Amino acid sequence: LSGLDPAQPYFQDTPIEVRLDKTDAEFVDIIHTDSAPTIPYLGFGMATAIGHLDFYPNGGKQMPGCGKNPVSQIVDLDGIWEGTRDFVACNHLRSYKYYSDSIIYPDGFLGYSCASYDVFETESCFPCPREGCPNMGHFADKFKGKFTNSFMKLYLNTGEAKDFALWRYKVTVTLSGKSKVKGYVNIALYGSDGNTRQHQIVKGTLQPDNTYIGFIDAEVNVGTVTKVKFLWNNNLLNPTFPKLGAATVTVQSGEN
Repeated sequence: LSGLDPAQPYFQDTPIEVRLDKTDAEFVDIIHTDSAPTIPYLGFGMATAIGHLDFYPNGGKQMPGCGKNPVSQIVDLDGIWEGTRDFVACNHLRSYKYYSDSIIYPDGFLGYSCASYDVFETESCFPCPREGCPNMGHFADKFKGKFTNSFMKLYLNTGEAKDFALWRYKVTVTLSGKSKVKGYVNIALYGSDGNTRQHQIVKGTLQPDNTYIGFIDAEVNVGTVTKVKFLWNNNLLNPTFPKLGAATVTVQSGEN
């Protein structure tokens, strides 16, 4: 039984007889997309973990692409009715859009077991454990019987617009050069199944011999990595023309 952003008003913190609960089926998976408090944020969805697997994409409160102004959202979508409706309840309605996208991407939407979304943004919950990570959406039941906790909170990021599936990679860069500079480092991944755009790994002071770690939520599953593109840029015009390189770049896929 899949709960697509189960309703918060009148249901959150009520007895299990009147709301969705893991006792309602052999396997209950939940997608939380609008779990901010109803007042003052007008969150329509429940924040509490109530299933066997509870997925909190993008933290579960504010979905990327939902902060657009209503005019651009109406123009982007299929028509004025859908655009207006999506503007009013955009976060809430993302749950079924993620679910329908998950049917098209059986290997997408991996959920990482984590204490909170803030912790998910660090290295603590990466990569997947030996038993793997469950897939949010249609194929969540592949994970049936693999969970040990009484409930499992899972975190992931999604795209702003269709197609929503993203694949998470950890990128570790050790810099080479003679002097430190201010700027940013971008990395693009090239693989047997596709290439990513450039993703920023670090911004600020770049110190040669230092190691920097960042995460890429890639819009494509690159497969086997064949090449890594390293690009750095300094924010200011520097008359000394500093040179900076990558001594090593290590790419780790979250899945395996």
